[in-house]
Amino acid sequence: MNSSEITKILEPLKISPDDISDKKEAEAFRILLKIIEQLNMEVNVLKAELQKTRDELNTLKGEQGKPKIPISKQKSSDFSSEKERKSLYPPSEKKSKEKLSKIKIDFTEVCHVDKSILPEDAIFKDYDPVVVQDIIITTKNTLYMKEVYYSPSQHKTYTGELPKGVEGEFGHGVKSLIITLKHVSNVSEPKIHEFLENMGIHISPATISRILTKNNELFHQEKADIFRAGLESTIYQQIDDTGAKVKGQNHYVQIICNPFYTAYFTIPHKDRLSILDILQGGKTRTYFFNDEAFTLLKYFRLSRKMISKLRNAVFDKKLDEKQMHQLMEEIFSDPSKGINQRTRIMEAGAIAAYHNQKEFPVVKALLSDAAPQFKKLTEEQALCWIHDGRDYTKLVPVVPLHKKELEDFRSQYWNYYGKLLQFKQDLSQENAEKLSAEFDELVSTETNYEALNELIKKTKDIKSELLLTLKYPEIPLHNNAAELGARSQVRKRDVSLHTMTEEGTKANDTFSTIVQTAKKLGVSAYEYFNDRVSKSFKMPSLAELIGAKKSSTFSCKDNG
Repeated sequence: MNSSEITKILEPLKISPDDISDKKEAEAFRILLKIIEQLNMEVNVLKAELQKTRDELNTLKGEQGKPKIPISKQKSSDFSSEKERKSLYPPSEKKSKEKLSKIKIDFTEVCHVDKSILPEDAIFKDYDPVVVQDIIITTKNTLYMKEVYYSPSQHKTYTGELPKGVEGEFGHGVKSLIITLKHVSNVSEPKIHEFLENMGIHISPATISRILTKNNELFHQEKADIFRAGLESTIYQQIDDTGAKVKGQNHYVQIICNPFYTAYFTIPHKDRLSILDILQGGKTRTYFFNDEAFTLLKYFRLSRKMISKLRNAVFDKKLDEKQMHQLMEEIFSDPSKGINQRTRIMEAGAIAAYHNQKEFPVVKALLSDAAPQFKKLTEEQALCWIHDGRDYTKLVPVVPLHKKELEDFRSQYWNYYGKLLQFKQDLSQENAEKLSAEFDELVSTETNYEALNELIKKTKDIKSELLLTLKYPEIPLHNNAAELGARSQVRKRDVSLHTMTEEGTKANDTFSTIVQTAKKLGVSAYEYFNDRVSKSFKMPSLAELIGAKKSSTFSCKDNG
């Protein structure tokens, strides 16, 4: 019997323990309904395991298992919650712009009326503008005749210099187009080669690869400047990660962003220390065992004995990487033991050192999902409402009463979320206190559906993280910006499975950062690449634009 058949049997009965006056009978029904849900869940798990076993047996027999249908094509529940949230957003204040104001007019041509068909009393009134957008792709191959002079007296040859920005066999237009096709349009290198060959540019695949991966120090510095300017632009940062392949090995791309920029960092591990290294700009890691570090050690549940031993050894001391490893060898004589404790000690010291340093911007609040590696890195942590709400969508009860209770709670949940969105329009302390009290009321809900009650308790336990926006209204309620950044990386992975070199991986992160940041700042990535490759430097850096946009944004808010 499947879930839908169970629901059809129970639905006509309309069983509700709350409507039963006899307490024992009511409790008995609650237990029976709970057992039904648990057994149905166990049956679904067993079905999945059985199918897996059948697939493995079929594979051993040389046959095919059950086809894997992509999630997008399955008729499963939608976990995105977009439908519930769509009506909650306040109407956009963006003014629609006329089409003509958006388009650069390169030529104007008057379309005359055939005067022979005009009556004698026809009077010219005005023009009816029609904009036709077009593009011309053509080669601009230049033969530079460099003069060569020789001085017999000085035994020296003098040669004319190429114009500024002209390096190698290909001009800045070709180089900029290659970078744009790869990182803006997500075109594979073989297809870039095919496109250029069709346009009359004779270039080798190896040269295309070199343009994309080598001699990009200028752009790497621009990425570093973007990241620093982005960290300085808001008190919070958003973070998410997605998988990547480097030489066939699993890596992780960390996406850090806010409304002004998006930065990408590919790393072999996604532990707390690796992310901390990113947040402090890749500078050499240090460790500081002050009061904050020992508070973290208590949070990480190290034993009192170990904490006391560390306090006696390194309290209020700063250690470099070499000194830290020496300390670990002294405390843990057996390298195979205490691995988890070592990690926690290093995390505590590194986090305290990061918060204590002045050389690089320190992130005050981090908005993320509830992954453990993001915890305690910053003074404050905000959690994403969409991630939390998604868990409720994953509940699939079979008991009609439980379905109704889940539906009612989710309705209340997203209605409350809508009120938080409106809070951005009324930032009074009174309104903040009111919303905090309403949250307490929401998570005090008790139902007959135990799985729902457990999720409500989970939401209750992260109140401070979900409601950090009441303290810092500029912090978003969701982490969609970072997820969109991750989606861009996934689309790249679909086209180019993995990078093969350290240079290629670094270049991929750098150009992704520039492209996505330019998009947020309203800058043409192609024009930006062309400006930098040609060494014109007529366009301001993206880091400068972040600072300018930050100033104008907060100035508008203050005036508003």
